[in-house]
Amino acid sequence: MQHVNDHKSGHLWDPWDFLGPKRRALLESGWTGVFRKHLLEELPVEEIAGKFHETLGRPSKELYTLTGALILQQMFDLSDEEVVRRLSFDIQWHYALDISSESDAEKYVCERTLREYRCMVIERSLEAVLFSTLTDKLVKVFEVDTRRQRLDSTQVLSNMRKLGRIQIMATTIRVFLRCWRRQCKNLFKKEIEKDWAYRYLDEKGFGCFSRIRPGEGHRYLEDVAKELFLLVERFKGNKKVRRMNSYRMMERVLGEQCEMVSDDGGDRTVRPKDKMKIACDSLQNPSDPDAAYNGHKGQGYTAQIMETFQRGEVETTKADLITYVGVEPANRSDGEAVVAAITTTMERGCKPEELLGDTAYGGDSNVESAAEEGVDLLTPVPGSAGHHGTLELKEFDWELDESKPIRCPEGHASKERYETKKGHYIVVFDLETCQGCNLRSRCPVKITSRSARLKYRPKKARLAERRGYEKTEEFRERYRWRAGIEATISRYKSQMGGGRVRFRGLRKVRFAVVLKALGLNIYRAGRAVETYLKGLTDPQRVLAAISYLFSLFRALGGVDKPAERTFRAREADIIAKILSPPLSTFCRVVKFEGATLCWPGGSMA
Repeated sequence: MQHVNDHKSGHLWDPWDFLGPKRRALLESGWTGVFRKHLLEELPVEEIAGKFHETLGRPSKELYTLTGALILQQMFDLSDEEVVRRLSFDIQWHYALDISSESDAEKYVCERTLREYRCMVIERSLEAVLFSTLTDKLVKVFEVDTRRQRLDSTQVLSNMRKLGRIQIMATTIRVFLRCWRRQCKNLFKKEIEKDWAYRYLDEKGFGCFSRIRPGEGHRYLEDVAKELFLLVERFKGNKKVRRMNSYRMMERVLGEQCEMVSDDGGDRTVRPKDKMKIACDSLQNPSDPDAAYNGHKGQGYTAQIMETFQRGEVETTKADLITYVGVEPANRSDGEAVVAAITTTMERGCKPEELLGDTAYGGDSNVESAAEEGVDLLTPVPGSAGHHGTLELKEFDWELDESKPIRCPEGHASKERYETKKGHYIVVFDLETCQGCNLRSRCPVKITSRSARLKYRPKKARLAERRGYEKTEEFRERYRWRAGIEATISRYKSQMGGGRVRFRGLRKVRFAVVLKALGLNIYRAGRAVETYLKGLTDPQRVLAAISYLFSLFRALGGVDKPAERTFRAREADIIAKILSPPLSTFCRVVKFEGATLCWPGGSMA
C-alpha cells in the first residue's frame, strides 16, 4: 500500500520548537533548509508509488523519506549501514526530510528495504528525473544565469579491481567454473581435471597468477589463453552451458584477447593478440562487463559535467550549478557529449549561449551543430595547422562571405572565388603579383603559367578562421574561465566521493554519479544562502522581513473565502535568506484579516 505523507499541509504546532534560535538558524540556512524548503515537495515519488497498490497490502515506507535518503546517501557517500544510522539519529536528516514523528516506522529502514527502493529508482532511470527536476528548481529559485557554461569530463571507477590480461582471462575461467559447479556438480567432477580445479577454484592455487615474475608473463599468458580456448571448444555443443552468462563471457574474452592460428598439422589453436590490437571496449573485469578502457584516463567510465559560471564580480547569492551530467563507458570520445549536453539542457530551458570546453570538444562538426542551436562553442582548434615552414591558412584574412575578397599575408586581395562541383572552393589571385611576391616559396597558393589559385574546403576555411581568432586577446580573455571547472571536478571527487563509486554496471554507476552531482548542487545552494545571510546587516534583515510580511498580508486579505489559515515555519521559511533569527524569535503570531501567521519563538508585543 502506498504511504506518502502530505508535506504541504503544515503542522498545528511547530515540531522544531525545542531548538534554540541559533541551532534553528543553522538548519534553515544550510543545505538542510534548501532541501526542505525547495526540493522535498519536488521529489517525483509518484513514479515509485506506481509500484504499490493504493489501498491493499502492507504500507510501504514513506516515499518522500526513502527517495530523499537515496539522494543524501550519494551526497555524503555513505554505505547502506551508515544511511540507516543517519536516518535514525541525525537531526539534520530529520529536518531536511520533514520527519517529526519519533516512531520506528518513520525514522528506521533496514538495509534490505533501502536496496529494494534503490533498485526501483535504477530500473526506472529516475536519477535523471531527480537531477533535472531538482536542479531546475534550484536554477529558478536562485535565479542562476545559464547563458555561460563550461564542459569537461572526468574518469569514474566502479567498485571493481584493476586486472591485467592474465588476470582477466583467469578470472573469467574461474567465474565459469564456479557457476558450472553450482549448477551441475556431478558433471563438473567428471569433466574437469583436478589440476584445473586447484588452479582456478582453490585460493592457494589461484594465487599463483598474482605472483608471476615480469619475465614469465608472456608464457603464462599463452598457457591461460590455450586453457580458455579448450573450455570454450569443449562446451560449444552443450546448449545448457551455452546459455550461461559466464560461458558467453568466456567467448567474449577469447575473441577480444586472442586470435586463431593453425599449426603445421592443420589443428586450430590460439595465441594472445598484440596489446595494441585490443579494442578499448574489451572486457576489463568479469564483475563489471560495461566498463571500458581509455588510453588517456584508464579503466572505468567517463562522466561529462557541464556547469554554469559567472564572469567578474558576481553577487554572492548567485550559485553556480551543474546543469548536465552524462555517464558513458571510458572508450567514448568527449566530442560525442557536446550535442547531447546542448539538447538536454535546451529541453529543460537552461541551454547555454556560450559553452567553453577543451580541445577534445572542438571538432568542426560540434561547432557547427552548436551554432545551429544558437550556442557559441569556444574551444582550441584540434589538430595541426599545416607543415612547418609554410604559410598557414589562418594567416590569410578570411571572409566566409563569398561576396568579399580574401587577402593574403602580404595584403593582396583575391580577384575571384567560386565553388566546384565537388564542394571545393577556388580563390584566384593576380598572377603577376603572386609571381613577384617575396613569400612565394612558402605560400600555399599554387602558381601555374596561367593562374594563381588557392584550393580549399569550407571546413578548412572555418578552422583557419578559428585558429586566427585563437591568437587574439579576446579569445584568451573569454577562454580563461574554462579552468574553473577543474575545481568543480576536484570537489566532486574529494567531497562527494565521485572518483570511485560503490556500484558496478553502467546503470548503477550512472545512478550514483548523477545523484552525487545533484548533491553538489544542493551544497552550493546552501552555501549561497549562508553567504548571503552573513553579508546582511540587522537593519537590512528587518526591512526585508517587514516588506515580505506586508506583501504576504495583502495576498491573504485578497483570498476569495477568508478563513483562518495557519502557516507554520516551513511555509514562511521560503524567505529564510532574508529573515534573521532575532526577527523570527520576535514574531510568534500575527493576525491579519482573519488569517494567522505562526512563527517560531516568542509572542508578538
